[in-house]
Amino acid sequence: MDGSKVKAEWTIQSEITHNRLLLKTIDRTLKEVGWNLHEVDGVAVTTGPGSFTGVRIGLTTMKTLAWSLGKPFAGIPSLDALASQLAFSRHTVCSMLDARKKEVFFGLYRTDGQGNLVRQGNLRVVKPGEVLPCIGEPTIFCGDGWLAHEEFFRASLGSRALGAPSSLHTLRAAFVAHLAQKRFLSEDFDDPMTCVPIYIRPSEAELNYPHLSSHLSQHVS
Repeated sequence: MDGSKVKAEWTIQSEITHNRLLLKTIDRTLKEVGWNLHEVDGVAVTTGPGSFTGVRIGLTTMKTLAWSLGKPFAGIPSLDALASQLAFSRHTVCSMLDARKKEVFFGLYRTDGQGNLVRQGNLRVVKPGEVLPCIGEPTIFCGDGWLAHEEFFRASLGSRALGAPSSLHTLRAAFVAHLAQKRFLSEDFDDPMTCVPIYIRPSEAELNYPHLSSHLSQHVS
């Protein structure tokens, strides 16, 4: 972004892992707008929840760029960025990502009347049925968690379940940048050395090998 103008954005849904695409895509996108890394004023990235591997690759890459270049850095929760595409709505927004294992990551948001969405409570990972008590009024759902369980929510919530247009179910880089820019203007930065992923639930390694992390920490110390 240059000010409030989106200069370039690259979006793809692919099975190819981030580590094979990310750096060359950053380089190509900068070349398309005639910039180099040193001309960038700030760096932002989603911090999750989402794919454990994807979140780690994205966050580590952008933290390293920000730290090595000495640029301001902001980590933006994925569900916040997804919901922000609907900041113009007068309805409550529920952004939802498929967490696999028949669960969803979700967050609830309300407008502040100034074009911003304010998160209501914490981000959570639950069974779809556990979302229902949180929906007491017409609510716009967005994200691949909604797409995975749309039939269930429509049957359970009736007219309270409003699906976002199909183009708003994908997390977009421009909205990550928009939220980060607001923070940069307020000098609200994250430390790239200490910013960590938002996983919400333990990883498969932690679930399958509960004693591994404590063993490793004892070994390192």
